[in-house]
Amino acid sequence: MSGASRSVQLSLSGLTARILPDGFSESGRVLEIGGAEQSHVDPAHPERIFYEYLHRVGAVADAMAPAGEPLSAAHLGAGGLTLPRYLQATRPGSAQVAVEIERELPSLVLDALPLPPGTRLRILNDDARAALPGLAAAAGLAPGEGLDLLVVDIFSGRDAPPHLACEGFYREALEVLGPRGILLVNVGDDAGLSFFAAQATALTDAVAHRGSVRDAAPASGPWTLTDASLLSGRREGNLILAAGPGLGPGARIDPREQAEAWRRAGPHPAAVLDPLETEGFVRSLE
Repeated sequence: MSGASRSVQLSLSGLTARILPDGFSESGRVLEIGGAEQSHVDPAHPERIFYEYLHRVGAVADAMAPAGEPLSAAHLGAGGLTLPRYLQATRPGSAQVAVEIERELPSLVLDALPLPPGTRLRILNDDARAALPGLAAAAGLAPGEGLDLLVVDIFSGRDAPPHLACEGFYREALEVLGPRGILLVNVGDDAGLSFFAAQATALTDAVAHRGSVRDAAPASGPWTLTDASLLSGRREGNLILAAGPGLGPGARIDPREQAEAWRRAGPHPAAVLDPLETEGFVRSLE
């Protein structure tokens, strides 16, 4: 793996994407798009996650099944493929699919930072919402099977595409989950957290709609995972919303046990809000 930077111009956005040394470790690399850092990857240590919010996502994956058991996972927003690498390192053989709308980006990332041997990952060049119905099949699941994990990492406040930041999108996302499935949404927001509040409300409404659908597995959510300092509402940052059958009444692992594992995993100071606490937090932001 060379320490030199590599770059490509993205045809959809027109921005330049570059892979650069991270500046503080020998093997770490960052994916930069349009001058903004988007992903951090350490191919020598894929089990280590640098970004705070993605560390919390990894903690959810760690707690949702016995250690080492493969999961089926879809990633909306490929970035540097940090989480697919993490799942392969911690749960070898996991069946995964990633969706990226910028067609040049995956090639740049894979050429500069090849995936670990044995990684089962299919990459789709598509719009995230359009790809939803075919995600389970793309991950190699049998007809009728749902995903264990669906990670949405494409939101950033007012820059989020409206057709993805809405109740309808969340309804469709919940439909692709299996009995232990969890939907995780990374929401980056400015101080005041108005975008986060809107997304939490939309996801709450989507879960409520699912409850009215006949034969749909009951889903719970949203839970919130974040740095405790963001609960003041006065700071910008990232918050994770979690919902799905894997946190519902019929979950194989008690959601409270999972939540306690999320807290222990950090990064600290860690805040974990259950659905009622999330609702109260959203009200406090109004």
